[in-house]
Amino acid sequence: MKQTLHLSHEQRLHMTPQLQQAIRLLQLSTIDLQMEIQNVLESNFMLEIAEEDSEPEKAKESSPESGEPASDAPTVAEARTENEIPEDLPMDSNWDDIYDGSTSYSQSGNEEQADLLDFNNGQSETLREHLSWQMRLTPFSEVDRAIAMALIDSIDDDGYLHTPLEEIQDGLNRSGNTEEAIELDEIEAVLHRIQRFDPVGVGARDLAECLLIQLTQFPPDTPHLRQAEELVRNHLDALGNRDFNRIMRAMGISQEQLTELVQFIQTLNPRPGSTISSTKPEYITPDVIVTKRKGKWVVELNPETMPKIRINSHYASLIRRSDTSDDSNSMRNHLQEARWFLKSLQSRNETLLKVARTIVDRQRGFLEYGDEAMKPLVLRDVAEEVNMHESTISRVTTQKYMHTPRGIYEFKYFFSSHVSTSEGGECSATAIRAIIKKLVSAENPRKPLSDSKLADLLMKQGIQVARRTVTKYREAMLIPSSNERKRLA
Repeated sequence: MKQTLHLSHEQRLHMTPQLQQAIRLLQLSTIDLQMEIQNVLESNFMLEIAEEDSEPEKAKESSPESGEPASDAPTVAEARTENEIPEDLPMDSNWDDIYDGSTSYSQSGNEEQADLLDFNNGQSETLREHLSWQMRLTPFSEVDRAIAMALIDSIDDDGYLHTPLEEIQDGLNRSGNTEEAIELDEIEAVLHRIQRFDPVGVGARDLAECLLIQLTQFPPDTPHLRQAEELVRNHLDALGNRDFNRIMRAMGISQEQLTELVQFIQTLNPRPGSTISSTKPEYITPDVIVTKRKGKWVVELNPETMPKIRINSHYASLIRRSDTSDDSNSMRNHLQEARWFLKSLQSRNETLLKVARTIVDRQRGFLEYGDEAMKPLVLRDVAEEVNMHESTISRVTTQKYMHTPRGIYEFKYFFSSHVSTSEGGECSATAIRAIIKKLVSAENPRKPLSDSKLADLLMKQGIQVARRTVTKYREAMLIPSSNERKRLA
């Protein structure tokens, strides 16, 4: 084999570290971006938080080095305030005489603010913890306490006990924590006590038992109480199937009486455990704020989410071009990385604002009139408008939120597929869902609209949509079927 040399031209696309950083920052949410900025501030000493501080100017004005003593300058004792502590304290002074360490809300005596702060900072309580706390306050024997813990551990988040009592009995007897075997009636007795815990109805084994437990908490003279117990005990399946005629014949009551019974039963909670939520609320900070000024929609970046960082001028001034020491080279590298990071942040803000303005320009009808005026929009439309790739638009619109006069929406909310109309136009899926929701809310509760009827009504409005599409949209909005929506009045 003969070895030869030859030249060839080849083009390859390489992503520079700067471009990779810009793309990564572009897809970060507001919370993730704040964490990223904090990490960069800790690793790069060339960056600092830009704080507007006017104290140096004030200090310069009142400084004794100016040569002109201020006649109205306060003394040290007069300048002492609640938040200022003198550097030198007299030996015989008391700390409480100099500084009041109480917080602002305790100084004002506003206990509601303190309670609100404790509530926001407190940990959420789970249903198991809530029931265990009540169990510890209830006089149980050692055996009953072990049974109660086993029952509480078997209750799900909705408050139901789906584990058979025989299985719990076998587990307790096999554990060997009790000297004598536990009988089934002992477990049943402890369960009845737990079912009276808060929330009432917890520990029930089915829906009927859950509702009956809650009904026992009402006074005996409550109107319709006995009939409600009979309805739940004997005709709950018929009530779930909306077979009202069957219930009226079996109980011998009129339609008005059945309506009052159903309204009374609807005041009960079929999922008592849901009242004890262990999830913390999630707060959304919008990235973009949309307002209407003088008849025009204005899009601005949220100043609270914009990072306020800058290059430390003191450290940057220490770099000498002629110096080639390791310290100087390290400072140069940190300075260059800081500039790249700031440039990537600026590029992120510009891209975010450009995409948001394009979305607002396309969806002015939604801002003016609501969901029914939403226009079809896909990523390709915005990408062509801003001259970017669809993947970039996808990164920009993920986990980014827009504050509008109609509420806070994710950027993805404004994108939807389209359905053809009889006039040759297009209607967005969001607008169709809004129309379906409007038709359902205005329907006759005794004769709800079926999916076929909804498709016919949409067809009369010029929207060509199949029945299965209506079913898909209805289920996506968690709207029950026509049979489940049937009401007495």
